[in-house]
Amino acid sequence: MNDTINFQDVIKKSVLHLEAFRSVSYIDIFLGLACSFAIGMFIYWVYKKYFRGVVYSYNYNVSFVLMTMITTLIIMTISTNIILSLGMVGALSIVRFRTAVKDPLDIVYMFWAIAAGIATGAKMYPLALIGSLALGATLAWLSKKKTKHEAYLMIIRHTDEATDELRVQLRKLNTKLKSKSIRNNFTELTVEINLRDDNTAFMTTINNINGVIECSLVNYTGDYAQ
Repeated sequence: MNDTINFQDVIKKSVLHLEAFRSVSYIDIFLGLACSFAIGMFIYWVYKKYFRGVVYSYNYNVSFVLMTMITTLIIMTISTNIILSLGMVGALSIVRFRTAVKDPLDIVYMFWAIAAGIATGAKMYPLALIGSLALGATLAWLSKKKTKHEAYLMIIRHTDEATDELRVQLRKLNTKLKSKSIRNNFTELTVEINLRDDNTAFMTTINNINGVIECSLVNYTGDYAQ
């Protein structure tokens, strides 16, 4: 009698017998989708309330709600069958997203939605709910916390008449030149300045200099102005 067990027998005994789908109850489906929808709407509310970017995108915010629910459905699906889970992991690995994310904080919201969907799909409802509340509270606290110095870009258009006096004023403000363009009738300067307590009284002084055509100030975030 040959008691030798080869690799094929191990696979048949340990894996192939799991090919039958494990049924998911309607109660689990309802609870999972309801929990993921609630968390997705919470992410939607936090993103809308504490958004600090340039242009708010409604469609991008709605995608967090759908992303949470879709991730929950995926986790529920792959948990019913080990072979299906391996195939779906391989299928999802070839997905490529071409949409550029300008704000790094948007990626945080995206991972938040995915993580909440995974926890909900795995029936770890307390983890998903408590974790989401903790993340929302952290984002709210950090959004209200102001830095001592904020960077701004000041754009000044002036003629040659204002060059000397404008140079003196900019030295007092400790500015850093970002760009300079010379046109036929005027010169445009873009300088970086750090402000504290939103004190912009210096703009009146600069605007009153003879030869200054226009003076504007915008918040600088590194990649774009808002």
